[in-house]
Amino acid sequence: MSTNRCITTAIPYVNAAPHIGFALEVVQADTLARHYRLEGCDVRLQAGTDENSIKNVQAADAAGIPVTELVELNAARFIALKTSLNLSYDDFIRTSADARHRRGVERLWRACFERGDIYKRGYSGLYCTGCEQFYKHEDLDGGRCPEHGTKPELIEEENWFFRLSAYEDALCELYACREIEVIPEARRSEVLSWIDGGLEDFSISRSAVRARGWGIPVPGDPDQVIYVWFDALASYLTALGYGSGDDNLSRWWTQAASREHVIGKGITRFHAVYWPAMLLSAGLPVPTRILVHGYVTAEGRKIGKSTGNAVDPAPLAEELGPDALRYFLLRHIRSTGDGDFSHVRFRQAYESELAGQLGNLVHRVLSMIERYCSGITPAAPDGFVDADRLLRAARQLPERIAAHLYAFAFDRGLDEVWAFVADANRYVAEEAPWNLAKAAISTDREVAAASEAQLRGVLFSLSSSLFTIARCIAPLLPETSRKLLQKLDATDWRRGDSQAGRRVEVGMPLFPRAW
Repeated sequence: MSTNRCITTAIPYVNAAPHIGFALEVVQADTLARHYRLEGCDVRLQAGTDENSIKNVQAADAAGIPVTELVELNAARFIALKTSLNLSYDDFIRTSADARHRRGVERLWRACFERGDIYKRGYSGLYCTGCEQFYKHEDLDGGRCPEHGTKPELIEEENWFFRLSAYEDALCELYACREIEVIPEARRSEVLSWIDGGLEDFSISRSAVRARGWGIPVPGDPDQVIYVWFDALASYLTALGYGSGDDNLSRWWTQAASREHVIGKGITRFHAVYWPAMLLSAGLPVPTRILVHGYVTAEGRKIGKSTGNAVDPAPLAEELGPDALRYFLLRHIRSTGDGDFSHVRFRQAYESELAGQLGNLVHRVLSMIERYCSGITPAAPDGFVDADRLLRAARQLPERIAAHLYAFAFDRGLDEVWAFVADANRYVAEEAPWNLAKAAISTDREVAAASEAQLRGVLFSLSSSLFTIARCIAPLLPETSRKLLQKLDATDWRRGDSQAGRRVEVGMPLFPRAW
């Protein structure tokens, strides 16, 4: 049975540089991919940029530069996130620059057309360029786009349409039998309500004149360009060679154990309704899971170009390290809810939780092993391992963290890790190894022997607990995990051998004080 898992992020518009909200998404997707890999699965993580958009044309006009120059500039910034956020992408597709994308989009169009699901007719509707979407009057908020707060433009033109209405029953069945899972459950309920309310055919082309010739021409109709969402959704397949004869399509989509999309809540309808219908029309498997996160605000305000409050993630990662930003996003922004970013809270999380709690625990434990055991992790005395409460908790932790990560609950996973860190710090205070070390040199041989044995057991327990922490945070904070394993002389937590007999290294703190 295949263990192949394909994970994708949404592909963002490149009308502006990346902001903290998209950083949340790519870090979540990367964490999931790393988790699956550490579980022994074969994983492909892919991302990209959505470049064939009228929004990009308008942004280029505002900047006074050609569209190609604007998309090149901003695409490079999105690509650079792989380094600044320590992401493990396997592929990154650019929809205006990769020839494989155009071939695949044209193939998908023809497949749906040959099925009889694409037809042409005149249309009049209210169009929000920000969403690249038509709205009904009843879907507006006081006459304005509910997402962007702008008044939609009345558009009248002849377009090509996709016969979404033909797939209403099929989509109902897919969700009823949970062949497609949507997480969280509230988003699944939202999808079901959309389908129950009746599905209307939607426009999948735009006038080439209105698009200023930017985009992929409709096959056989050069006066129209393919709608940016039909184009963008196809990227999940075109990056796998759909239209190019690449074997990756079979390995990572048609025969994969799972096909998982990590997306923001504002584009749920496109991914959970439009996209599965398009795949059914083309005779292709649908996604298995759609994982939906919320929005990130900045200092309590919605992020937007007009408000000028977009937060660039790259300088934050450079200031305190990729793992500091990953930690804040994964723990302090609830995985499926909205959350707020502030520079003050970001630095507090680094100082108090990363440096003050985990970093302090690591330094104390390794320093005591250095001081009391010449830097070599001691073996526990007979009977100690089964009786020690911290070791019992450590044995249970990896399975619980793995369940949280699979469930798209990274915040709860880190909450559990940090609860264990707090428990380990209490254990240090309760066991007081420094007092055991003093008692171990007592003139009372019986006291000395008992204290020395207890000291060995406590330090073994603490070292093993650090090893467990490194194992649990590997998908979430990969660089911190790597550094901690290096300090423990354990390059790979999957080996599973004992910590006893390893030479530890105190070295530099995991999280140096930054100010």
